[in-house]
Amino acid sequence: MAKYVPDIGSRRWVIISPGRLLRPNGVKKLSSADVMAPAVCPFCVGNESLTPPEAYRIGAGEKDKPGWLVRVVPNKYPITDTHEVIIHSTDDTRDIEDLPIEQVTRILTAYRDRYRAHDDDGQVLIFCNHGFAAGASLKHPHAQLVVVPRQINLDAVSREPVANVIEENNFFITYCPDFSQWPFEVWIAPKVEDGKFGSVADSQLVDLASVLQDALRRVREAQNKGYLHSVHETGVFVYNY
Repeated sequence: MAKYVPDIGSRRWVIISPGRLLRPNGVKKLSSADVMAPAVCPFCVGNESLTPPEAYRIGAGEKDKPGWLVRVVPNKYPITDTHEVIIHSTDDTRDIEDLPIEQVTRILTAYRDRYRAHDDDGQVLIFCNHGFAAGASLKHPHAQLVVVPRQINLDAVSREPVANVIEENNFFITYCPDFSQWPFEVWIAPKVEDGKFGSVADSQLVDLASVLQDALRRVREAQNKGYLHSVHETGVFVYNY
């Protein structure tokens, strides 16, 4: 069970979860020469039995069987008492910036639906550690959902004023705030501030998928040009409603 401890020095809460030490590292050592090879991926099609029983899926097929397009399972090594893994697709390498826009829309649909499923349980946070340097323990692209008790005061960042606009469509606007916390920080915000992420309509998710994919492609292009040493040095925020 997760423990929430107040840090008097920083005036922030710290989550202590010893079970996280048991997470897999995504690779296995073949010899004393430190040769590395991919371990069996529990998120790939055909390996559904290696995860806890699924909580949600988009796609055909029986529960815990192939046929899914997006799959959600409980995290075997939870940070909080409610912690889920959202497996972005059956593809072991391609992620949001490279997947078809229809698949990105499915991913965001799963985000929204799982947000709704846990909205009454506490404060819902959805995040994605992209790559091992950012903290991911498995290479198969995925996001994570955690629920934090309402009595825990989250140090949430207020919405930055819209400036330095990059892109906009019917429902969303992408921009870089004047006061960034990280290099190449990007914000995606709804044009109309009303309600929560769980209230976003299907028609809006299509627009969100488009601007999110474009923002991630721009960040990758900046990295490829040498402006960033690694993707985890930047942040893409989808601001709540």
